[in-house]
Amino acid sequence: MKKLFLFLVACLAPILIAQADNVEAAKALAERVVPSVADRFEWRELPAKGGDRFRLYSVGDKIVIEGNNAGSMAVGLNHYLKYYCLTEVSWFAHDRVVAPQQLPAVEGVVEAKARVKERFFLNYCTYGYTMPWWGWKDWERLIDWMALNGVNLPLAITGQESIWYKVWSKMGLSDEQIRAYFTGPAFLPWHRMINIDRWQGPLPMSWLNGQEELQKKIVARERELGMRPVLPAFAGHVPSDLKEVLPEAKITTLKNWSRFPSEYACSYLDPMDPAFAKIQRLFLEEQRKAYGTDHIYGVDPFNEVVPPSWEPDYLARVSKQTYGSIRAVDKKATWLQMGWLFYHKRRQWTDERIEAYLGGAPQEKQLILDYYCERYEAWPITQSFFGTPFLWCYLGNFGGNSTLNAPLKAVNTNLERAIAEGGDNLVGIGSTLEGFDLTPFAFEYALEKAWDTPLHKDVDAWTEKMADQRIGKVDEQGRKAWGLLMDGLFCSPTYGAANYIEPTRPQPMLMIRPNLPEKYPWRESILEDKRVLVEALECLMSVESDTPAHRFDVVNFTRELMSIDFTIAYHRYHEAVAKCDLTAMNDWEKYMTTLLYDLDELLATNTTFLVGKWIEDARAIGIDEAEKDYYERNARCLITSWGDEGAYLTDYARRMWAGLVGSYYAERWNLYFAAVKSALLTDGEFTKTHYDNFRKVVIRFEGEWWKNSVGDFSAEPVGDEIEVAGRMFAKYRK
Repeated sequence: MKKLFLFLVACLAPILIAQADNVEAAKALAERVVPSVADRFEWRELPAKGGDRFRLYSVGDKIVIEGNNAGSMAVGLNHYLKYYCLTEVSWFAHDRVVAPQQLPAVEGVVEAKARVKERFFLNYCTYGYTMPWWGWKDWERLIDWMALNGVNLPLAITGQESIWYKVWSKMGLSDEQIRAYFTGPAFLPWHRMINIDRWQGPLPMSWLNGQEELQKKIVARERELGMRPVLPAFAGHVPSDLKEVLPEAKITTLKNWSRFPSEYACSYLDPMDPAFAKIQRLFLEEQRKAYGTDHIYGVDPFNEVVPPSWEPDYLARVSKQTYGSIRAVDKKATWLQMGWLFYHKRRQWTDERIEAYLGGAPQEKQLILDYYCERYEAWPITQSFFGTPFLWCYLGNFGGNSTLNAPLKAVNTNLERAIAEGGDNLVGIGSTLEGFDLTPFAFEYALEKAWDTPLHKDVDAWTEKMADQRIGKVDEQGRKAWGLLMDGLFCSPTYGAANYIEPTRPQPMLMIRPNLPEKYPWRESILEDKRVLVEALECLMSVESDTPAHRFDVVNFTRELMSIDFTIAYHRYHEAVAKCDLTAMNDWEKYMTTLLYDLDELLATNTTFLVGKWIEDARAIGIDEAEKDYYERNARCLITSWGDEGAYLTDYARRMWAGLVGSYYAERWNLYFAAVKSALLTDGEFTKTHYDNFRKVVIRFEGEWWKNSVGDFSAEPVGDEIEVAGRMFAKYRK
């Protein structure tokens, strides 16, 4: 009998420990997020069988939260905070969380279950456009936010360069060769995706060491909260200098990416080469030593690049060999890929090629992210990826640029259709945002649709509740404002490149390098956008609230109003140019210039809109002045020129930030006004030739701004958001 007892204890011990770990992880999360009321929650574990789910109910003055794991408990906590306390938890560490001291009771039992198994978050690009300078404080809040919003499959690619450094060293490359192969920190996402090498390298050794330590904390906390971090694996990207060590290896120089000079082109090792499997093993073994593994690996051989061959047999072999090299090291391996390549080069990725490529590896061991589903769903035109498991994803933002869009109704309609018609191989929902844009609630909505909560199919009702959360109370004027925006400005999906002409929304002209009006034609819809914003802001300005979210929203929407007004003024200015009306030109020039400096004052009131914080965070990583200056140049370049002189991606990561508006965008416009006026006074018109001359001048200025650190900017907000926004609204509402 004693032996039986000991046997049962031995069997039950791991289960009891796991339950205790889940409860402790959920409790610690509450203490971080809402410390003043954390002791009012009681945590209980549900049986693992039955999928991810949570239950809420009251017992005395306690709120009981049950879940089958720490992640489900976190979703339950978030549901309670949002829908009972009207408390929002931001993904930014600098935003305080406002929780009531008296917690509302839960009537009856509230239950919800996950509709899909996998909930993915992040994008390779986010690590450049938002997070290159983050420390543990920022990551800790984001991981908590991901847990609260149900994410269980986060992309976790921090710190991989330190692993690659060890691998390439073992392969015989020197310190100089390896670190010169890497790009600067903000551009590492595109190095990791086999797009560019060496741009703004060499990478400092202190960066490699610091990021390795940070990644260890990241994956440990993610696992503590029930997540399975998606780690990288070898996709074939090698230093060009590897040819010296392996002269017989099948290494191809890929076509240069996004008009970068050929010196930055990447080198690709054929997966059929014997060295491929060797490098894969070295990398995965070194990575496991440092970061462990959850057996899910992100590998994207051909993202926005042309494969060495388009032959279906070749693509199938690449797929087979790539997965095979991973499985040889980890027999439990699952291969996760971005489906972006099938959108980006749709003409080349024919059905025959897609089917061959996806068919090279076992279907049940693959996950495809259908990347941009609010605008372009790939699953309907690929026979649901020919049966390969996939996740429906909301992208929502390109480049982290400052644009207002949150097409929740399109998200709702498209996603519900995908769940109904996409097949059993639709296994998850995700968000693949390139940067943390100005509409965080949109990503929360997409992730909430992974759960069968009461409101996820009713966008209007969900919007009302979201308005309550951001204001911190029920307010009919606030609800009206958000309803107006959801039916108006937010309807359009996001678009990327600054030179893309949106079908319904005018470009935010003030953040784009000044150009001739033929490139950005007038659209009557801009007047309706302004009318809606004015009405919505009238409502929001009447609301009494001190929540960080409300203050952010008031600045954000006033910022958008001023941006729209600038675009209208741009077209009025060019009407005067066409008539050679110097008086009207001067009046509009003065109006636009004043607006830009007023906008700088408005943006300076909120931490989220400070270029000074972006720069200070970058400099903080440096161990000496030389490194600090290096990181600052890197940070400045990404959000302006992106590349070198005349780069194709100029303004792709455009930001309406204090400091950037006043010292960069305003100065470009001043140069433009001067060029136009000079042309009219000397030649009577402003032609393309005049513009080409201006372009040379402005490109030179852009390079000076990021290369020579033009301007010293505050990393702390100045002024009161509500007061300054009120003044700007009164001035620019007409």
